[in-house]
Amino acid sequence: MKKTLEFRAHDGEIEDIALGPDNKVVTAGRDFQCCVWQRDQLVTGLRWHENLPGIPDKAYRYQACRDSGTFLGLGTVTGSVAIHIAFSLQRLYYVKEAHGIVVTDVAFVPESWPGRELLGGHEAALLSVAVDSRCKLHLLPTRRSLPVWLLLLLCAGLIVATILLLQLAFPGFL
Repeated sequence: MKKTLEFRAHDGEIEDIALGPDNKVVTAGRDFQCCVWQRDQLVTGLRWHENLPGIPDKAYRYQACRDSGTFLGLGTVTGSVAIHIAFSLQRLYYVKEAHGIVVTDVAFVPESWPGRELLGGHEAALLSVAVDSRCKLHLLPTRRSLPVWLLLLLCAGLIVATILLLQLAFPGFL
């Protein structure tokens, strides 16, 4: 093996590392941060005080991370579990103290045939394991979205309304 890249990712030890899509790397460190990297460049990061106001940084620390390509699953030393959108780190799911103590690992249920049975109608499923000797399944409900046909209909209506307003504001516009 040959080292191809070296950079300082965190102050202190790295608790966990996961490979993501597009050659991105996710790291969880003892410096209370979770970071997404593209080679040696920081793409984005999470800090507790930015995502959960009122909870001091020192109360929580990211312990485990996994990136499914679409989602980033995180576990903390206090037993909390979260799922974020991988590219924006927007939080979609959070359970405070899902476990009694340190979450040691998280893993997404694969979208293969056996995994689909666990997913049911949910968008993702995350397994978390902790020092409390428990394994828990966290199901991310499918996010509601507009059908494409409805979105196109709304856009067409907006265009027609704009033309009518312009015609009223400026007679002889057309």
